[in-house]
Amino acid sequence: MRELRSRPGLFVILAFASMVIIVLSLTGVLAPLESIVSVPLNLVQGVVNEVVTGVTNTVTDFANIRDLQERNRDLERSLARLQAELVDLREVRHDYQRIAALLDYTSTAVNREYVTADVIGLDTSGFMRTIYINRGARDGVEVGMPVVTELGLIGRISQVRAAASEVLLINDPSSGVSARLQTSRADGSVRGQLSGTLRMELIERGAEVTPGDLVVTSGLGGAFPPGLVIGQVTSIRSFEFELFQEAEVRSLNDFDRLEFVLIITNFRPIDLSTFERPEGGAQP
Repeated sequence: MRELRSRPGLFVILAFASMVIIVLSLTGVLAPLESIVSVPLNLVQGVVNEVVTGVTNTVTDFANIRDLQERNRDLERSLARLQAELVDLREVRHDYQRIAALLDYTSTAVNREYVTADVIGLDTSGFMRTIYINRGARDGVEVGMPVVTELGLIGRISQVRAAASEVLLINDPSSGVSARLQTSRADGSVRGQLSGTLRMELIERGAEVTPGDLVVTSGLGGAFPPGLVIGQVTSIRSFEFELFQEAEVRSLNDFDRLEFVLIITNFRPIDLSTFERPEGGAQP
């Protein structure tokens, strides 16, 4: 009870003291004391302001970082889409250029019919050099048909399935093509080497052979039509006591980067073995 009674008196005392302090402050009596007390209070206020400002800036920076991260993710997604579209457009342009070149080649060829095919496989393992294309028997493709690009001969059909075929490339060691030097008209045979290069053999010794000469199919033997470009002579090998000379030939095609090819469908190889005479007898 004494505590309850003393509270009104304490309140009156505090209120009176407050009034006195206010009056003294207004009259300037407490100015020196206020100056002394304000120094630590200002320091505390400055520290608190700096802390509050730092916290506010941190929260703001964090929000800005979140926004920047989200914008960065959006930009990365947009860039990925644009890069994919760019790749597609480049492929379309590349395919268009190659197909346009093939069409231009077919338009200049006389009395030849073609089927365009995509290269879907490449086998250069071991000694074999073949490619696989997406055209087969149902497209009219047959074994032995020549396969070319706008740059020249690349091989012939060696196996046929319903929807695909195998092409034996002319740089395969088992491949041989009857060839002719376009300038001197000297005949020979172009064979693939183990290294994947081409060599023209059996060129008569007196024939003029010059680097840069164009080599074309001769049509001899009936395996290929005449006039298909095989490549260009890069160097000549000739020895004094040999009956023939040889020439290294570079194809204009890159056999490791073939994408589209043409099959000459209206040419079929001729088997000249049916005209061979029996041994010791005359042709029946």
